[in-house]
Amino acid sequence: MGVLRMGHASLRVMDIDAAVRHYEDVLGLKTTMRDKNGNVYLKCWDEWDKYSLILTPSDRAGLNHVAYKVEKEEDLDVLQKRIEDYGISTEMLPEGSLPSTGRMLKFLLPSGHEMRLYATKEYVGTEVGTVNPDPWPDGLKGAGVHWLDHCLLMCELNPEKGINHVADNTKFMQEVLDFFLVEQIVVGPEGSVKAATWLARTSTPHDIAFVGGPRMGLHHIAFFLDSWEDLLKAADVMGKHRTKIDAGPTRHGVTRGATIYFFDPSGNRNETFAGLGYLAQPDRPVTTWTEDRLWSGIFYHTGEAMPSFTDVYT
Repeated sequence: MGVLRMGHASLRVMDIDAAVRHYEDVLGLKTTMRDKNGNVYLKCWDEWDKYSLILTPSDRAGLNHVAYKVEKEEDLDVLQKRIEDYGISTEMLPEGSLPSTGRMLKFLLPSGHEMRLYATKEYVGTEVGTVNPDPWPDGLKGAGVHWLDHCLLMCELNPEKGINHVADNTKFMQEVLDFFLVEQIVVGPEGSVKAATWLARTSTPHDIAFVGGPRMGLHHIAFFLDSWEDLLKAADVMGKHRTKIDAGPTRHGVTRGATIYFFDPSGNRNETFAGLGYLAQPDRPVTTWTEDRLWSGIFYHTGEAMPSFTDVYT
C-alpha cells in the first residue's frame, strides 16, 4: 500500500519550442502528446507510463506540481484521510483532469509546494518492450536518460523566525506518506537544525529531497543514467548543444551519486544522476553530514562552497 515512486513533474517554461528541443535533443526524452492548451507531455525510453514530464507555456519558470504514483486506487482514499487528519486540506481531482491519468489527490506540502498522488496512467511500454528486450533502443537522442528519478524542492528556512519547512516536510513525508529518511545535513548549535534531507520509498538513495533556502521553489528535477561513462557522454552532449552547465561532472558525498547540474532554456535546473549509490532500505542507518563538511556532502571532490548552487533556483 502507498507511494510507489515519482510519477511526473509539471514545469513552467517560457519558450515551449526551445524547451521541447532541450528535453528531446539534450536529454533524449520523447514527446508523446500535446493538448489544446499548448502543454507538451514527454517520457524517457525506459519508462512505461505515457509521460513523466509536462511542459506548460508560461511567462515564468518553475514548478507547477510534482506527482507520485501509488500502488492501488483505494490507496488514494486512505491517504486522503491520513493527510486531512494531519491537518492539511486536500482535493480529489476527477479522472481526466490530466490526460491519460486517473483521479488525483491534490494537496500542498507544509512548504507550500503542490503535490499530487495518482494510481493510474495510460500504459504505453518502454522503447525496448518486455519480450526478449535489447539493453537499449536504437535511435536514442542526446544523453539517453532512462527515467525521471527524483526532485529536490527548496523550502523556506529561517531559524531566527522559527521557520523550518525542511523539517516540516520531512516529518509529513515520514509520518503520513511512509517515506524513510536516508541522509540529512544538520547545522546550528549541536546540529539542532535540519538544513537538508533526502527521503526514499524505493531502494534508490532518494525519491525526493528538501533543502533550506530563503523562499520555496524548485531546485532541480533529476534523470537517471547508468554510469560515470554515460555521465561524461551527457556532458559532451551538453557541450555540443551549448547547454548552460551549473556544476559537474562530479560526485556527491550525499547519495554517492555522480552528477551534472545544468539548466533548461527557461532556467529550470536539471540533473543527470548516475549510479545506484547504495541500497536504500528503511532499516539502513541515517547518514548525517555536519555543518563543517556540508559542501563535501554536496560536491565531494572539492568540498568547496558554491553559493549560487543554493541561491539560484526557480
